[in-house]
Amino acid sequence: MEKSKYNKLIVILSVAIPLAVAVLFGVKIDVELPVFLPPIYATINALTVILLIAAVVAIKKGKRSLHELLMKVAILCSVVFLVLYVLYHMTSDSTPYGGQGTIRSVYFTVLISHIVLSIAVIPFVLITYVRAITNNIELHKKIAKITFPLWLYVASTGVVVYFMIAPYY
Repeated sequence: MEKSKYNKLIVILSVAIPLAVAVLFGVKIDVELPVFLPPIYATINALTVILLIAAVVAIKKGKRSLHELLMKVAILCSVVFLVLYVLYHMTSDSTPYGGQGTIRSVYFTVLISHIVLSIAVIPFVLITYVRAITNNIELHKKIAKITFPLWLYVASTGVVVYFMIAPYY
């Protein structure tokens, strides 16, 4: 695929994914899921954190094939997380946060930054991935230095948000 087609696809996905999530949040289906999803998708976020760190360690040790595998699995985990997260919110009412005082402010600060950056990280992940698969390694390295901490923050704060709201489920 040529560069301009990748760029168009990145733009389309970077807009379509957040829009689809927003639309699907408004859709409620009356289905009772056989499992409680929040601990599952929080675990997937935690696994993503581990994969991202392991991938950076692998590339720093020159293990490119391992790095590629770990990054592909991290992307897959993020996709599975997103599907489960949307599915949960389509089948369950949102849980209000019950904390009071300073911890409430901390929760909403973490939550809002997590949501905003989860949208912002999408094009970064896609661009970083495209630069890797097109063997544009120098530009891949440059953007990966931005993508890695953003994605790591999003995945780790997803786990933090889960643990902060878990007592109120």
